[in-house]
Amino acid sequence: MLAGLLGIGGGIILVPVMTGLLWLDQHKAHGTSLAIIVPIALAGTVIYALRGDVNWALVATIGSGSVVGAIVGAKLMMKVPAHRLRQVFGVYTIAVAILLLLR
Repeated sequence: MLAGLLGIGGGIILVPVMTGLLWLDQHKAHGTSLAIIVPIALAGTVIYALRGDVNWALVATIGSGSVVGAIVGAKLMMKVPAHRLRQVFGVYTIAVAILLLLR
């Protein structure tokens, strides 16, 4: 619900919850988070598309690059040890929080 209301991907909330409360390892938490985001994004897309608020040309352009990036990123992530992945995710989360506070 927070992901939809705040317009965030959800991983910034889901990954810490899954690793901290549900005891999933870091790699499974990231993979599960990505799988959960698909139906969330699809539901939001349908609502915006029904209102005519989706730029489909931009979706095709950015979406195709994002798919390639997701595939490469997922393969690279599997080579990173879980403790390092947790550290990188923590730094990323802090950076996003600082950027949001500065805006």
